[in-house]
Amino acid sequence: MTTLTFLGATGQVTGSCYLLETKHKRVLLDCGLFQGSKDTEKQNAADFPFNPATIDAVVLSHAHLDHCGRLPKLVKDGFKGVVYLTEASFPLLELLLKDAVHLQLRDMEWENKKRERAGKKLLTPLYELEDVEALLKLRRPIAYGKETEILKNISVSFHEAGHILGSAIVRLHITEHHDTKTLVFSGDLGNPLSPLLRDPTILTEADVLLLESTYGDRDHKPLDSTLDELRDTLQAAAHSGGNVIIPAFAVGRTQDLIYWLGKLQRQGKLPQQQIYLDSPMAIKASEIYADNTELFNIDDREFTKIAPHGWQTWLHGLIYSETAEESMAVNRIVGGVIIIAGSGMCNGGRIRHHLKYNLWRRNAHIIITGFQAEGTLGRTIVDGKKKYLKILGAEVAVAATVHTLGALSAHADQSQLLQWAGHFTSKPRLYLVHGEKTATLSLQTCFQRTGWSANIPKVGETITL
Repeated sequence: MTTLTFLGATGQVTGSCYLLETKHKRVLLDCGLFQGSKDTEKQNAADFPFNPATIDAVVLSHAHLDHCGRLPKLVKDGFKGVVYLTEASFPLLELLLKDAVHLQLRDMEWENKKRERAGKKLLTPLYELEDVEALLKLRRPIAYGKETEILKNISVSFHEAGHILGSAIVRLHITEHHDTKTLVFSGDLGNPLSPLLRDPTILTEADVLLLESTYGDRDHKPLDSTLDELRDTLQAAAHSGGNVIIPAFAVGRTQDLIYWLGKLQRQGKLPQQQIYLDSPMAIKASEIYADNTELFNIDDREFTKIAPHGWQTWLHGLIYSETAEESMAVNRIVGGVIIIAGSGMCNGGRIRHHLKYNLWRRNAHIIITGFQAEGTLGRTIVDGKKKYLKILGAEVAVAATVHTLGALSAHADQSQLLQWAGHFTSKPRLYLVHGEKTATLSLQTCFQRTGWSANIPKVGETITL
């Protein structure tokens, strides 16, 4: 009997993790970090509800940390199997995990200094660089569309999800007693309006479907009106003399933003002369994107000629800020520039410094371009309920204008999710994952109206295939 257990991204967006078990084999779909409030992130340090040494393989949908961020802990706790991922995810996984362990150790060193002075118990890291290095040795890339037997009677194929470079819809074929079942996991399904990547691949056959529901309760604004709002915001900031601060995920969102800013520049609608990309990881990720332009789906001939030569040739005035000293120099700029920095949900990274120095300025503009999970600083800013926020130990007034540009999201919205799932010729057993409660309930209602029963699993729930 084949079973599937829901261990993460169930009733919430982060912590993607699902355990597939046959009579003889155990496969993990994703192994991501829980992100958000302190209580949410405490789950990362907990023991896995299975013995990592018994896992034969991991199948990774893509390299975002909420899908891959606990893989080094899995290795630290005994995993010695193979991690299957797409070819483009291969370099991105190394980039994101090495950055994650660096930030984790740096933040922990700072926190432990405070704890030591206060006589409190010191924290221990979730994992260290040696665990990341050990994990990276277990990677095995598979090309899109190539059916590959990863274990006896279990085969996998990756299909383009259009979310970030290398992101995949995962299709598994599991055979037991001459009976084959098909499990499809959407991963993070991309927004077809995203400018760079191909649309999600249409699949039509499955016995069980795991479907993400991040934006299951809403549709994005029309792209044209969103780009108009972006243009108007940049014009307003130029007129008022303030900075434009954009929290952005280093992989995916940053590259989309650079593309759209370059388009506005060519139309004569980008008043800012300097655009700072203040994220070493985003800079490196952009280089990986430039190395994989064959995966782009774009008919902009000028862009396809320029992109392989580097993003600074596409967006004039783009300045890479890599060192801490360069980042601190950007903090001293009081107006007239665009600053793109991570993390995308404002919970860490250099964006917190830029918010500390700009959020209180009435002429500044904050542009939110991606999903903000519950408990994150980004979500608090979007909700707009607090007049003051504590950022890096300082109380900061919320005086800047905050804009939310939904159409720039890298996730499919409600209508796009329904449309993609509607291509399955017979309705598979459907489970809604990777969404907060309101989003999954809303999407469940939409499916029920079409006569399709959609299940919302609980953490730890096990189903049979």
